[in-house]
Amino acid sequence: MKTIDSVLSEKTMFPPSGTFVEQAHLDQEGLRSLREEASADPDGFWLKQAQQLVWRTPPTQALDQSQHPFVRWFADGQLNITESCLDRHLTTHRRNKAALIWEGEPGDQRVITYFELHREVCRAAAALLRLGIKTGDRVIIYMPMVPELVFAVLACARIGATHSVIFGGFSAEAIRDRINDAGAIAVLTADGGYRRGKVVPLKHNVDEALKHCPGIRHVVVVSRTGQDITMHPGRDHFWNDLVKAESGHCEPAIVSAEHPLFILYTSGTTGKPKGVVHSTGGYATQVAFSTKYVFDLRDEDTYFCTADVGWVTGHSYIVYGPLIHGASVVMYEGAPDAPHKGRFWEIIDKWGVTIFYTAPTAIRAFMRWGDQFPRAYRLNTLRLLGTVGEPINPAAWIWYHEQIGRGRCPIVDTWWQTETGGMMVSPLPGATVAKPGSCTQPLPGIAVEVVHKDGTRCGPNEGGYLVVTRPWPGQLRTVWGDPDRYSKTYFGDIKVGGRPVYFTGDRARFDEDGYLWVMGRVDDVLNVAGHRIGTAEVESALVSHPHVAEAAVVGRPDELKGQAIVAFVTLRSGHSQTPETAALLKDQVVREIGAIARPDDIRFTDALPKTRSGKIMRRLLREIATTGKAVGDVTTLEDIAVLQRLSASDSDEE
Repeated sequence: MKTIDSVLSEKTMFPPSGTFVEQAHLDQEGLRSLREEASADPDGFWLKQAQQLVWRTPPTQALDQSQHPFVRWFADGQLNITESCLDRHLTTHRRNKAALIWEGEPGDQRVITYFELHREVCRAAAALLRLGIKTGDRVIIYMPMVPELVFAVLACARIGATHSVIFGGFSAEAIRDRINDAGAIAVLTADGGYRRGKVVPLKHNVDEALKHCPGIRHVVVVSRTGQDITMHPGRDHFWNDLVKAESGHCEPAIVSAEHPLFILYTSGTTGKPKGVVHSTGGYATQVAFSTKYVFDLRDEDTYFCTADVGWVTGHSYIVYGPLIHGASVVMYEGAPDAPHKGRFWEIIDKWGVTIFYTAPTAIRAFMRWGDQFPRAYRLNTLRLLGTVGEPINPAAWIWYHEQIGRGRCPIVDTWWQTETGGMMVSPLPGATVAKPGSCTQPLPGIAVEVVHKDGTRCGPNEGGYLVVTRPWPGQLRTVWGDPDRYSKTYFGDIKVGGRPVYFTGDRARFDEDGYLWVMGRVDDVLNVAGHRIGTAEVESALVSHPHVAEAAVVGRPDELKGQAIVAFVTLRSGHSQTPETAALLKDQVVREIGAIARPDDIRFTDALPKTRSGKIMRRLLREIATTGKAVGDVTTLEDIAVLQRLSASDSDEE
């Protein structure tokens, strides 16, 4: 099939307010000028953006693609990224400004200034050096969302060790596979972490993993929960015992711009892990650029990103991007409903948060819980909202705008990936007229196209394959230890003009105004009676009904149509799960899209199966829709009971 049908449209437009435009870094004229500059001289544009960093040897060259698809950026430059995040602020008014504002799930809190953050990072870095860890070594970090997690990331960068953070919800098997693939020599962890009032046994998981990891020489343990743990003499060390003897001074290791800053694994817990490698100078340039302009970041802002540092969003937009600009960053340890469903709004009011960045899955959960929770808080300090992780459906966008932004805050709906390092497509809040559900237009310096499989460009509103046609500074450099996999996975599918281009794995379309609509992953396409329909569009139609909080759509084999549409639906509080409601929702899809997309089966559920990072596990839903039970790997599932209830539930199939 050359095309992918796109059948959903959104006409409502939201321009930024005049007040916001007056104070923004970029208005429409400024954005036009920036685009023209980037288009006329891409290398010069990115060299200029690289000046936002502290360089020991400033680069004179930008892109080197002589070995395409293996690219280099700023290759003659040298730096240490922590000088951009920390040292530069110590001689300014930011020295005693809050860098991290941390809230623990049980209610404890810490405020850490830039001076204190610099000192703690240097102490940790010196302790790692004393253990024999050096530039080029790989260090695994497996911690809860505590300040020491940020200290650990930056301490590795300080000494030139490549860090690989593993999300604190992963199992011992996942830790083992990542340690061995990276060839790591040390693990930085904690005794445990808090998650919805329960203690996650992090050190125990590490001990289980290390039974099969002969390369690990040292394990450093932060005391967080105080639970009993086993410490192995000679290998295991308590964090506080190591750092208390250090002075707080550690000279940064100066590395090439192409030095691998971190490895982040994107695969699940089965199969060979896929370690995405990001450089130092190019990655830092892209996150510095995007943080400044997409968030319209100002010195007085208090910024709250709800991601975990175990994911790329946490790397780029909790740690590196905001700290490069000297922001005050709010960091929360727990889940959004712990200890109550107003926790995020409580934090926003408590600390006067001005910028809030979260995921559409979280927003739909807030909708399901009810408007009364955000309505109990003022939220009057907020000036900008953002979304990340997956396309946001228009109904959730509108709810976010009205209930959280109170109708006054622009929303930046950002599209990017672990592999891109930083944002690629997003509104710029003082310059872009927003359309709910569209991530709008590529950032200046980013070349994105929607094409057919043969590489020819799709027309307006014609669904196709989303590709990036020119390298960008934050681009992944390779897959750790497997360059062939890198080439085949990302550059093996589509050519434009006879040249392999980066294929994102997403389906998308540009509308008549040149706005980009991401339609979901290529794998999430239903073939219904010869029509290729994206599941995301059917889900969006369902969630546009006022009774629906969240929906996930999958296909199951059908002899007549090829695939039948099965929708798993979570209703907002106060609405009943009846056949009449199912009929209403089917009619809603017909009105929004057309009869071809009418669900064959609607199954109500109080929750959808999600990973600990909040992503819906549609693979498991496909298994339930097809066989009545899920038999695949479920080690990353947040709540196994959700699957059990789904497997036992009845459908409304006619």
